[in-house]
Amino acid sequence: MNANSMFMMLLQAAMQGAQTANASIPQTQQPIINNQFFIQMPNSYNPAIPSGAAPTSEVKGANGKPIDTSQAPGTTNTGSANGLEFKPAQFMKMDSTLGGKLSGTAVHFINAGKKYNIDPNLLTAIAKHETGNGTSRAVNEKNNVAGMMGKNGLRSYGSVEESIFDMARNLRQNYLDQGKDTIAEIGAKYAPVGAANDPTGLNNHWTKGVTRNFNNIG
Repeated sequence: MNANSMFMMLLQAAMQGAQTANASIPQTQQPIINNQFFIQMPNSYNPAIPSGAAPTSEVKGANGKPIDTSQAPGTTNTGSANGLEFKPAQFMKMDSTLGGKLSGTAVHFINAGKKYNIDPNLLTAIAKHETGNGTSRAVNEKNNVAGMMGKNGLRSYGSVEESIFDMARNLRQNYLDQGKDTIAEIGAKYAPVGAANDPTGLNNHWTKGVTRNFNNIG
């Protein structure tokens, strides 16, 4: 056997060994996509609209024209009369409008409103009207901010804070929960015109005065 034959035999053996080694190494498998994990969304799907959300509808007046209820007192943009429910109040603005015995009590109006789900501005507006913004004898001698009556006349309280919370409780239980959810409706019961305990007719100005205070605070 000559040198060339020997070289060819060695080269052929080396190539066969390389092929055998490659065959023993598994090829990298391609990822398999399981179609069950891919759900076809309906054409009507819109991610900007929450599932199950009801379409909005506009409120129309007697003339058939749409009414903007977003700023109407005692209403929301859905037309329901719950505009006197609790909403965040501007503490600094509210506090700056309070005088006399009511000075520094804004936090109590806000906390009472939150507890009984009443707009703090309504509580403040009533107290300002009833007490002449903290100057009446009722608030200075009895801590009574809302003209609340007891068995023996004006009710006395241990603090202005206590009176504010009692006013909020009364408004929630005996007015708002009874469907009286506008200032005018509340006033018709809270300070009825011609009442026996109002000989000077101050109740005539209750709704207007409270409304003015309410708008000035809000």
